[in-house]
Amino acid sequence: MDMISPTIYNLIIFVLAIYVGYHVVWNVTPALHTPLMAVTNAISAIIIVGAMLAAALTEGTLGKSMGTIAVALAAVNVFGGFLVTRRMLEMFKKKDKKAKGETA
Repeated sequence: MDMISPTIYNLIIFVLAIYVGYHVVWNVTPALHTPLMAVTNAISAIIIVGAMLAAALTEGTLGKSMGTIAVALAAVNVFGGFLVTRRMLEMFKKKDKKAKGETA
């Protein structure tokens, strides 16, 4: 029996990850969207570390530049994700209501 090509093996894992990710995100209840986003931001932070390691271990210019681009894009994703999460959490805070007799 022939060995499966590593490219095909990686492609199968990639397609399965897309399938599982799609169903995990779309089947979550609305109350859990904010924690899910926070976990996704933490995973993106781990991706930054991986991109830094990959860029540091390459010797070619193309690899280092692609690693730098990966770090930059993941950093933008983490920063933007935490901003959106903070804004979503602010929507759920109770607002102080002024007494009926008070004026500003």
